[in-house]
Amino acid sequence: MNNLQLFLAHAIELEREAARRYEDLAEAMRSAGNREVQRFFAQMAQFSRRHLKEAMQRGGFHQLPQLAADEWQWPEDCSPETVKWEGMDAQIDAVQAMNLALEAERLGYAYYKALGLSSSDPEVRRMAQEFASEEADHVDQLEAWQARLAVS
Repeated sequence: MNNLQLFLAHAIELEREAARRYEDLAEAMRSAGNREVQRFFAQMAQFSRRHLKEAMQRGGFHQLPQLAADEWQWPEDCSPETVKWEGMDAQIDAVQAMNLALEAERLGYAYYKALGLSSSDPEVRRMAQEFASEEADHVDQLEAWQARLAVS
């Protein structure tokens, strides 16, 4: 991907999907009575919404960009944040939720990292590397939670 506006449109969609999924996980944890994990997922949804807003500002977008179906350039034909979420149900437990979230964040990280290495546009490379770093932080947070839950 060698166009900054196209890259930012993808980043916005990825963050929008991530926020939705974290909100779904927070609700599932609320239903399960796990307030601590619910708060964590709600916080992750806020981070995604903040990243979405930053990407929109960087791109000068006032509304979510609309792309035609053939303009999306996803590795699995859909946003990395949505690839594995089909299996989520209302009965998901905290360990399953963390595993699902961690897999999505790892896919998001891999997506940005690949763009940071492959784009011929230096600004896309720079931003993709920055976004990959943010996703790596999310992976670290989820891995720490995963370890906590394994000990509990």
